[in-house]
Amino acid sequence: MTEHFDVLIIGAGLSGIGAAWRLQDQRPGDTYAILEARSAIGGTWDLFRYPGVRSDSDMYTLSYPFRPWREPESLASGDKIRRYIEETAAEAGITRHIRFDQRVVRADWSSTDSRWTVRTADGSVLTCAFLYGCAGYYSYTEGHQPDFAGLSDFTGTLVHPQFWPEDLDYTGKRVVVIGSGATAVTLVPAMAADAAHVTMLQRSPSYLTALPNRDVIADLARKALPPKAANRVARAKNILLTQGFYQLARRRPQLVRRALRGMAVRYLKNPEYVDEHFKPRYDPWDQRLCVIPSGDLFQVISEGRASVVTDHIDTFVPEGIRLRSGTIVEADVVVSATGLSLLPVGGVQLAVDGEPINIGQHAAYRGLMLSGVPNFAYCIGYTNASWTLRADLSHRYVLKLLDHMARHRYATATPTAPARSGRPLIDLSSGYVQRALDKFPRQGDRDPWIVRQNYLRDVVATPRADVTRDMTFTHAPVPEKVAS
Repeated sequence: MTEHFDVLIIGAGLSGIGAAWRLQDQRPGDTYAILEARSAIGGTWDLFRYPGVRSDSDMYTLSYPFRPWREPESLASGDKIRRYIEETAAEAGITRHIRFDQRVVRADWSSTDSRWTVRTADGSVLTCAFLYGCAGYYSYTEGHQPDFAGLSDFTGTLVHPQFWPEDLDYTGKRVVVIGSGATAVTLVPAMAADAAHVTMLQRSPSYLTALPNRDVIADLARKALPPKAANRVARAKNILLTQGFYQLARRRPQLVRRALRGMAVRYLKNPEYVDEHFKPRYDPWDQRLCVIPSGDLFQVISEGRASVVTDHIDTFVPEGIRLRSGTIVEADVVVSATGLSLLPVGGVQLAVDGEPINIGQHAAYRGLMLSGVPNFAYCIGYTNASWTLRADLSHRYVLKLLDHMARHRYATATPTAPARSGRPLIDLSSGYVQRALDKFPRQGDRDPWIVRQNYLRDVVATPRADVTRDMTFTHAPVPEKVAS
């Protein structure tokens, strides 16, 4: 017999565990399961195992509001984040609801039955009244890998950070890290501790900001207040700072440009070097800002253990990489930190009454549902703040919708499409985003079809949002009487 649940959650990472906690807390009578494609809890934080992997958001906002972050670091390592998610699931009794190695490949909605039929790669079939995708927005099976010319001639080792080999030994070797994003600026100082030298090879610079690895305000609050109160203080302070800085960057980009350049010059003591390698052509926050804990990248560059080269790759050669300028950068190990491949809802194929759903042709309702798709929500975090801030608001909204449906005995809730759609859901100029724009829903031209990257506004508006606005509800079909 096919198992049926009130709610099925796709993904047992940061979002999925948070959604399950909220569901248990607010609707303890609901049955649910979490379908996790991999064999472990953690999502991103279990997948990525490259040297130095860490958060680039502070843990007081990346952690769950219902479970304070207790470790000393504000910017935490990947293994500590993974352990935090695992402990949260275990303490709340969520782990027993997880079905591991269950990759969802298809979900079919039946209006006749008012339910989803969910199929996994191993042939399992489950049904649910409401489906919630918490699988993030990028592919776990492939990263973005450019087709570099001459790669077959290279006699060294090429590695992609998403698939880091456990047995890779780069001690005393020459390492080139291709890229200038968050992964690259994490890898360079981490690998510089053991490598002979690390070169960060970038086509163009990214904006970097140095933040302390310990939060002084959080440390003081912990000494004076109970854990939950101290966490609220640190959380509120960091929300105000990050949101304030983002708004300043969008309104006064030249001012923020000068401030970030000044920070780099203070660390590197070389204005010419900074202007060559750390002066992007775009404005701050056109792409996500990269955080470097305690200026570690600048430090290893100053010490001569790492360097930056800004140029385009011409071709790989046996001894390394030849650049367009003609320079050859010698390498024993090349790390291709060239970005992610985005994939909505973990690549699940959705269909409504037999019609396949092309997600890119639908509009985003409150940034968490799809126009014309019943009883389905997906979770995507902020691009300018911690993922969890928006994820938790999404969980709370979904539960508010479920409560409304239960009170009125509705079987379905379907967002009604707006007149027209406009901007992309993820509004960044980063290459990994631009390559996948057609895969994601579009924003509309009015509320509730506009997705704002503003937590301070959302935290006030979302709990008060009208769940009936632009939403069509239906009751369950009444069974036909059988003539006697």
